[in-house]
Amino acid sequence: MSKALLFALGVSLMGLAGCHQASELVTAEVNSGLQAVELGPRPAFLVAKLPQGPLKEQLTACTGPFTPQDFSIGHRGAPLMFPEHTEASYRAAALMGAGILECDVTFTRDRQLVCRHAQCDLHQTTDMLLRPELAARCSEPFTPADPLSGQPASARCCTSDIDLAEFLTLCGKMDGVNPAATTVQLYLQGTPDWRCDLYAGSCPAVLSHQQSIELFQQLGRKMTPELKAAEVPMPFQGHFSQQQYAQQLVDEYKAAGVPPEQVFLQSFDWQDILYWLQAEPDYARQAVWLDGRYEDPGFDPMQPASWSPTMEELKSAGLNIIAPPLWVLVTSDDGQIQPSAYAKAARAAGLEIISWTLERSGRLGEGGGWYYQSIADLTTDDSVALQLLHVLAQDVGVIGVFSDWPATTSLYANCML
Repeated sequence: MSKALLFALGVSLMGLAGCHQASELVTAEVNSGLQAVELGPRPAFLVAKLPQGPLKEQLTACTGPFTPQDFSIGHRGAPLMFPEHTEASYRAAALMGAGILECDVTFTRDRQLVCRHAQCDLHQTTDMLLRPELAARCSEPFTPADPLSGQPASARCCTSDIDLAEFLTLCGKMDGVNPAATTVQLYLQGTPDWRCDLYAGSCPAVLSHQQSIELFQQLGRKMTPELKAAEVPMPFQGHFSQQQYAQQLVDEYKAAGVPPEQVFLQSFDWQDILYWLQAEPDYARQAVWLDGRYEDPGFDPMQPASWSPTMEELKSAGLNIIAPPLWVLVTSDDGQIQPSAYAKAARAAGLEIISWTLERSGRLGEGGGWYYQSIADLTTDDSVALQLLHVLAQDVGVIGVFSDWPATTSLYANCML
């Protein structure tokens, strides 16, 4: 199928109800190992919603061929439709042109590194609760909801509850739980209605960190591992320290022969960044500090006095890339999306910027939620995702954007950069 026909087909598929519509064009090739980039109908659906103007005209006229782009970063793979951190999700992201793929990294009971968004999310991202022998080892067993007291259903299953060999037997599932559930089976049926379970029924394979490296090498993609915060006391088991954890991450890239320029280390923990800068300066050259200061009391992306340390201090410490959420980089001004003071200060200090996460907010017709909070008054429909992306790329000057559906960022990068 030609790219022009693919794009035209996408424009005609206007409904997001689209578990099938948004994904069916990639299905046949997701597990085939093919390297051709196919964007499918989702980006065209967004382009069709754009208001008339140069952005819509240029994107509509852009019909490929499309190539992988480092600007397009697969956030946990392509979890809008594929279970996150699974082989299928990563292959889908690569097929959609993501030039960089993310493995969030945590560790098992036998201190092996695996791809999971959080150390203790196995109850909501895998079928661990359906495996009696493994469910018995969960830190907190499943407790059904109690309608009388209003107590929600709960469980807590961690990678550190099991060994690597046991982890690799799990099947990935779409992230989510049903807090009103009275059985495990109902508890696992919590996928938001703007995602879908279409590709979650054939036991998507979870991966160790080493397996993700091998897969990303096979796919010809760069890698951005995030060292996740431990949810168990550190040092783990009395002798696995935070620095050993951070070093083990880098050591697995070295063992696989991955050069530093192919790796973008990430952490929210500034101490991890400082450790890498000292212990692994080559790999730390493009380490990414995920800036969590938005959680600090009084933080305001328009008020530099509310940020500590300053952008200049971060740069002086050796940081080259900073990564705040989308809303921190923009503001609403006279009906337009504009760069925030934070964005301008970061660039003025010589910092490169990556941001997160596009296509993670569901439908955008009611303000866009957390990721769009600084431009909620302008977020009236799904096309604002592309309008925001345009400002981030052209006015803020970001070098990459994480997306839960990388076809969108891949289209923009191929056509506008």
